[in-house]
Amino acid sequence: MSTKIAFPMYDLHRPDSEALIQAVQDLLAARGIAVTPIWPQADLLTHWQDDDLLLSQACGYPLVTQLPEVQTVGCFHYSAPGCEGIYYRSLLVVRQSDRHKTLADFRGSRAVCNAPDSQSGYNVLMQMVAPLAQQGTFFNSVTFSGSHRQSLVEIGEGRADIAAIDCVTFALLQRHAPMLVAELAVIGASPAAPGLLLITSRSTSSACIALLRDALTQLVSDPAYCTPCTALFISGFSEVSRQDYAPILSGDYPHR
Repeated sequence: MSTKIAFPMYDLHRPDSEALIQAVQDLLAARGIAVTPIWPQADLLTHWQDDDLLLSQACGYPLVTQLPEVQTVGCFHYSAPGCEGIYYRSLLVVRQSDRHKTLADFRGSRAVCNAPDSQSGYNVLMQMVAPLAQQGTFFNSVTFSGSHRQSLVEIGEGRADIAAIDCVTFALLQRHAPMLVAELAVIGASPAAPGLLLITSRSTSSACIALLRDALTQLVSDPAYCTPCTALFISGFSEVSRQDYAPILSGDYPHR
């Protein structure tokens, strides 16, 4: 039986992540499911494809492009600015000195993205600049930093000019690393796309998925778990399907 659980995507303040894992672990134990928390540091694609994975959080772009066999469990709702139900946005972040510019003003500039398989940092940014491109090109260069946090570091240090940053990540960094974002500015936002989803392995039974959904519904509704949810801006939970993420490939988002 699958036993591993992880929440790797918003692990920006480890005590908050540990509290969330503990809450989910307790809720699943009450339903007769013993789990093993893990902390994947790299190669998330391999982590998401692990047949022993009971629950993890993944980006929608890898879901529709590289993860054909995982099963969807649901999606948290977040209360960070830019979120609406299961939907979230990417914020266009630049240096304070460029705060009066629009995206079109960054033609020929240097973009930095967290990873080429990221919906919030790469795919949506490329979709946004496509109508502005000339002969298929908009930015002078696009580099990859490895994380949203590092992308902001590179903008602040003058090694890049603009990045698309997941709005939940940005809100968490404002809370836990205010000096990192103090000299940066948000000049716009992407259309709202389906947010980071909760997945389980292909081997997880439908009965177990039902228990996972029941536990996560209690997590977001039971006052006993308010603290770990509030710390990560979690405000709700909904079941989702693969079809909910189809707009990620086309760019035809339902909430623009």
